[in-house]
Amino acid sequence: MPDSAADRFLRYVVIDTQSDAASKTQPSTEKQKNLGRLLVEELLAIGVADAHLDEHGYVYGTIPSNSPKNNVPVICFCAHMDTAPDFSGTNVRPQVVRNYQGGDIRLPGDPSQVIRVADHPVLKTLVGEDIITSDGTTLLGADDKAGIAEIMAAAEFLINNPDVKHGTIRILFTTDEEIGRGVDKVDLQKLGADFGYTMDGETAGTIEDETFSADAVEIAVKGVAIHPGFAFGKMENAIRIAGEIVARLPKDMAPETTTGRDGFIHPTGVSAVMEKASLSFIIRDFTEEGLKEKEALLEAISKEVMAAYPGSSHTFTVKEQYRNMKVVLDRHPEIVDYAVEAIRRAGMEPQRGSIRGGTDGSRLSFMGLPCANIFAGGHAFHSPLEFVSAQDMDRAARTIVELAKLWEERA
Repeated sequence: MPDSAADRFLRYVVIDTQSDAASKTQPSTEKQKNLGRLLVEELLAIGVADAHLDEHGYVYGTIPSNSPKNNVPVICFCAHMDTAPDFSGTNVRPQVVRNYQGGDIRLPGDPSQVIRVADHPVLKTLVGEDIITSDGTTLLGADDKAGIAEIMAAAEFLINNPDVKHGTIRILFTTDEEIGRGVDKVDLQKLGADFGYTMDGETAGTIEDETFSADAVEIAVKGVAIHPGFAFGKMENAIRIAGEIVARLPKDMAPETTTGRDGFIHPTGVSAVMEKASLSFIIRDFTEEGLKEKEALLEAISKEVMAAYPGSSHTFTVKEQYRNMKVVLDRHPEIVDYAVEAIRRAGMEPQRGSIRGGTDGSRLSFMGLPCANIFAGGHAFHSPLEFVSAQDMDRAARTIVELAKLWEERA
């Protein structure tokens, strides 16, 4: 009996793969390769003969075409191995609530952690399914080990069922997605795919063809430091300057006050002493214009604050992170159309959505591999309340198989 996606998932989540934004290496943490090595072993065992781990921690593999047609596009399925630095990913102890009967789920390792139906109404649709959670002391890692497990389960199915016709399928497992470096070192020539799908979404049945566009902003402030006993009329405290900049940010333009298609300005870090301060921000919007407006607003606020401190100076640096993949995907409507059809064939009602975030797919799309994002089934990502339904993972694996068939049929 082949392993289900859930069997695989339970093996993968206990391997700590947390990435680290402060690290300068790729992968940012060596431990991500521990999962990579296991995945290569498993791929080789199911018959993916060229599976290998490269020096950057990426896993590549190929399921050769078994189609009589020679014009079937090469499709890549991609997921990331790292978990978010936001919450501990060490010593993950997964729990399975078999045949979930509804109601809140209290997590055994920390009873103060409760997955409440009021906060996660999707639970009402999962009655009778097997819900996998952490014990409440760590995150679970469904983001994105669910995606990995689903790709692996689908790969095994395709190899074991040669009567299911498909073109060449490429498998790519990346590192460091959670810190925005997921595809920095991907060798697209080696990958050789025409189109792709990241398995990194949430609710079963969703296909996402749009992400935020994203920039980072760094503001460095140089104040005037002097002994506080002799500071009258002279000191310009960089800590106060930094505080004033943050205090003037519009309250209705924060992640916690925006939803839908509204973007935000989000301070992610402040470090300050009297003589100097540095502030880090992320700016998000679905349009390039919205992004530029928010950056101009932040720059105007910092200039306004600095005007009151004539002895001090500041620099304002914008760094591009990723762009809304819809721009690229709209040129290849079949990528999303086939995904919608595959989801329907796998027994779900397709839902098209936008991601208030980014995926490896956004970057890959602009690097030349147009890539939409398909559900992996997880919920409450980056928190100890993360959960996923085993049956939703099977539905995602079925969606991958249906997609492989569709690209072959329509070629």
